[in-house]
Amino acid sequence: MADNEPVNDPQAPLDPLDAFAALLTPEGRALLDEVHGTDPADELAVATRLRRTHPAALVSAALGQARLRQRAVAKFGAEDARRMFFTPNGVEQSTRASVAAHRAARLRELGVTRLADLCCGIGGDAIALARAGIRVLAVDRDPVTAAAARANARALGLAELIEVREADVTDVDVSSYDAVFVDPARRGGRGRIFDPEGYSPPLSWAVQTALKAPHAALKIAPGIPHEAVPAQAEAEWISDSGDVKEAVLWFGTEPGAVRATLLPGPRTLRGRGLPDPAVRPVGRYLYEPDGAVIRAHLVAEVAEHVDGGLIDPTIAYVTADALRPTPYATAYEITDHLPFHVKKLKALLREREVGTLTVKKRGSAVEPEELRRKVLPKPYGRTAATVFLTRVAGAPAMLLGHPAD
Repeated sequence: MADNEPVNDPQAPLDPLDAFAALLTPEGRALLDEVHGTDPADELAVATRLRRTHPAALVSAALGQARLRQRAVAKFGAEDARRMFFTPNGVEQSTRASVAAHRAARLRELGVTRLADLCCGIGGDAIALARAGIRVLAVDRDPVTAAAARANARALGLAELIEVREADVTDVDVSSYDAVFVDPARRGGRGRIFDPEGYSPPLSWAVQTALKAPHAALKIAPGIPHEAVPAQAEAEWISDSGDVKEAVLWFGTEPGAVRATLLPGPRTLRGRGLPDPAVRPVGRYLYEPDGAVIRAHLVAEVAEHVDGGLIDPTIAYVTADALRPTPYATAYEITDHLPFHVKKLKALLREREVGTLTVKKRGSAVEPEELRRKVLPKPYGRTAATVFLTRVAGAPAMLLGHPAD
């Protein structure tokens, strides 16, 4: 054998693309079925057993994919996650299925039938778009990521509607498409990227690309400053079950409009340009606006609906004397309003026989878990309470109460 002749070592690690391709073979798919649902504590024993009859690299790839599928259940649901293929970044950065479905439905309502999905990742948004009846060109420059997107389209029976292309998105001609969707990478080697011009590709490029199509949607971080929103765009902040997931810049809809959308639902609160609410004394009820409402700067719309005001000019808690249910905020009945004092709170909880305490904070440096350990080292009884650590008219305060009926 010549010294430079390659040796086919079944124990040698595989190139990432080769490892992924191996999972798509009959042997790889059979392994994926076998390791489905493997408990992390059992992985070593399972790997040892399977390596007796399968290449070690393939066993490692299958177990790694099984772990990713378990993580993906929260975003994609158990049925789809079991059939789909993921990369570590793909699980982390992909859109939650409920959010992607909302966006796809809105694009469909706009009359979109052909869309270019730029920076498609493992294809989460492309899947939702295809299920809405939209033909998709899905583009990603990473070979493994593009391979995963292609495999997912096939696995979910959507290959006829999704064309996957491995390419640099800046080289793609989008002129023949009804719409463009861009999901730029917002993570780098040092973690999250907060400057929109640090996205890959930069927000400025995405905006210019969006303006070339009749309609466009750009997925951005929910913390984007409002002053960074282009004048041509509508801005939408989206939460799912109370957790803010993303913001979207829409083009070809209503320039300058602002909305907060809450899922499931969807329920959408539109901005009306109201002035900041007045500050008023704490009333019987406290309203905690949904995070998407706060990010969209629509607290004034909630305050008007409940006939309330702010407890502090810098704090997004609304107070009112009457209970007026709204899907855009959670209402609490306030029983006590005290200056911040740990010992007084501890005594009050003992007096009220509180056994379960929920700690919320806004405008306070106190750590909730640390406070809970101090004031409730052991349960005093069976009642539950919620304490808000915040500021009232500029002063540190504690508001004790419970969810309103």
